[in-house]
Amino acid sequence: MMRLMKQYLPSILIALVVSIFVRTYVAEAMKVPTGSMIPTIQINDHLIVEKMMWMTSLNHGDIIVFQAPEEDKRYVKRLIGLPGDEIEVKDGELYRNKLIVNESYIQEKMNYNYGPIVVPANKYFFLGDNRNVSFDSHAWEYPFIDYDKLIGKVMIEIPTHGWFN
Repeated sequence: MMRLMKQYLPSILIALVVSIFVRTYVAEAMKVPTGSMIPTIQINDHLIVEKMMWMTSLNHGDIIVFQAPEEDKRYVKRLIGLPGDEIEVKDGELYRNKLIVNESYIQEKMNYNYGPIVVPANKYFFLGDNRNVSFDSHAWEYPFIDYDKLIGKVMIEIPTHGWFN
């Protein structure tokens, strides 16, 4: 028994350290608990989140996981506003820098008006795809998320009715 321990223990420890490193700094699997991103992401879908934010370029429309404002929760939302963008919602349409954004991915048109607001430096503005029920930037007291609260970009979505069921 001791010989087996000596033989396999180093490999097990290396695998454990590598897996913790990967989960902490490279990529992580996550499960979505709410419907705020319907129809794009369903409740209980699994995501693979790339966490190397320092290597990642952020673009309008990216789906990002971030630390919720004033809560110890993670949120999954769509990146709508980058630093310097002017965001407004009126008459069911999203405007970015005074131009209507074509959003084929949303559940339904917004039933609220918001803004206009300008996204400050090193901050981001997020909305869920299920806009009328999503608790997101338009509903928060302070609507912006700091760069250091971003956890990662969604790279792969695995539907609950998908590959493993």
